[in-house]
Amino acid sequence: MDDCSLDEFRRRWQEELAQAQAPRKRRRPEAAERWARRPEVVPERGEQASGDPALAQCLLEGAGRPPAARATRTEGQDVASRSRSPLAREGAGGGEQLVDQLFRDLVSKTWKVIAEDEVLWYRLCQQEGHLPDSSISDYSCWKLIFQECRAKEHMLRTNWKNRKGAVSELEHIPDAVLCDVHSHDGVVIAGYTSGDVRVWDTRTWDYVAPFLESEDEEDEPGMQPNVSFVRINSSLAVAAYEDGFLNIWDLRTGKYPVHRFEHDARIQALALSQDDATVATASAFDVVMLSPSEEGYWQIAAEFEVPKLVQYLEIVPETGRCPVAVAAAGDLMYLLKAEDSARTLLYAHGPPVTCLDVSANQVAFGVQGLGWVYEGSKILVYSLEAGRRLLKLGNVLRDFTCVNLSDSPPNLMVSGNMDGRVRIHDLRSGNIALSLSAHQLGVSAVQVDDWKIVSGGEEGLVSVWDYRTNQKLWEVYSGHPVQHISFSSHSLITANVPYQTVMRNVDLDSFTTHRRHRGLIRAYEFAVDQLAFQSPLPVCRSSCDAMAIHYYDLALAFPYNHV
Repeated sequence: MDDCSLDEFRRRWQEELAQAQAPRKRRRPEAAERWARRPEVVPERGEQASGDPALAQCLLEGAGRPPAARATRTEGQDVASRSRSPLAREGAGGGEQLVDQLFRDLVSKTWKVIAEDEVLWYRLCQQEGHLPDSSISDYSCWKLIFQECRAKEHMLRTNWKNRKGAVSELEHIPDAVLCDVHSHDGVVIAGYTSGDVRVWDTRTWDYVAPFLESEDEEDEPGMQPNVSFVRINSSLAVAAYEDGFLNIWDLRTGKYPVHRFEHDARIQALALSQDDATVATASAFDVVMLSPSEEGYWQIAAEFEVPKLVQYLEIVPETGRCPVAVAAAGDLMYLLKAEDSARTLLYAHGPPVTCLDVSANQVAFGVQGLGWVYEGSKILVYSLEAGRRLLKLGNVLRDFTCVNLSDSPPNLMVSGNMDGRVRIHDLRSGNIALSLSAHQLGVSAVQVDDWKIVSGGEEGLVSVWDYRTNQKLWEVYSGHPVQHISFSSHSLITANVPYQTVMRNVDLDSFTTHRRHRGLIRAYEFAVDQLAFQSPLPVCRSSCDAMAIHYYDLALAFPYNHV
């Protein structure tokens, strides 16, 4: 309770206490007057007057008698008071009990008023992340809303633990191998060796998967170059091709690209901002940042030249109209600012970078070790604002293969290593809070929230852990490395992408052959009642009433040794 709420509680308590004590003050003079008019009885020797001296003293004080006229207790009265029966003693304490009960009633009433305060319940909902976009006037009883949200949260957690919900395998493209997969808020994009790009909105019952068309209408189907990378956010979809071309689609306007950009060489890295319209590409020794102008025309926001080939590229979130990117090129790490085309060197002349992730104010990346005798592999955490190193985490024999900083809870970060272990790092102390032996081969993808870890391995296994109890909840196997994992409180997207992009037998087009050789995308939904009947994205809306088939017992749908 903050200071304002405490002051309000004190004020309400004092007002109600004053209102409750006012009738008592009016009754005290009347009682004292009746006590004064009573017939006086003079007790005999050895006999004491009946009644409660404490109550008489209280009434006399209430009547306003001067101190000199107040009765004093003699030694004989004390003896008589101690010799009274238990019933008399109970009557003597009745006044004090009534006063105590009065105070308890007043406090209980005040707490009842506070417990029904809509502002407090609304703030509780906001603090726990329930209905973050709602205002206090949207509902009339926020206490009931809070209880319902808590019940749904408990139901979702139970479904996660028991692997109970709906699962769908997103439809594949015949005679094509899956090349890359990305997702954002339940919308999935996939690129194939045929050059096709598809989008699914898994938030709806009808999994419509339209093709995002290219401008090369003269190209025959299957003759387009392979897709190298795909990225998606709430409004844009981006695909990079092997021949150096880049297509950008606006999901709100249609399935044809709004901008097309060409590099002279193959694109080695692609990044898309998750909160605005900024795209960054790395080709050869050039890094280009693209964004639309105020009139809506796409243009080059900044262009940088780096001395080595870029392997990892990320855009820093929440930078407003001044995009900032982080690029890793071998043993060099650059901070690239589009505002003044400034290139700042964060890390140099050390072991090569093996993985990268960024948040709004920090960047974390893994670096190779120099051998167990000298120094093991580590994760370095740098401040983007100060440009200096904050932490050096871990010291292990094998290289770190993935790190997730942006989706982790505050002060925590999760990483995966070639030794098959998943580690949770405490960014406050710099220590490893938890280390799990999760996979037989290296960890290829990982994500964590406030109670669970979902990890994917090179062997094709997706594992779900409750890290508070250090217990594996369930796992699902497929025959390809897990390249992409993304989950929310009620859904999970996984993608198994093969290393080989060459078809083993193009004449075979069965579902089993596809699953074994061409990659697989799965969408899990643990709260089926939250699925919508139509996608908010125009490009993903269906023209028919068909619905996708869901399986509600995931344990039966995917046995452990299923390939």
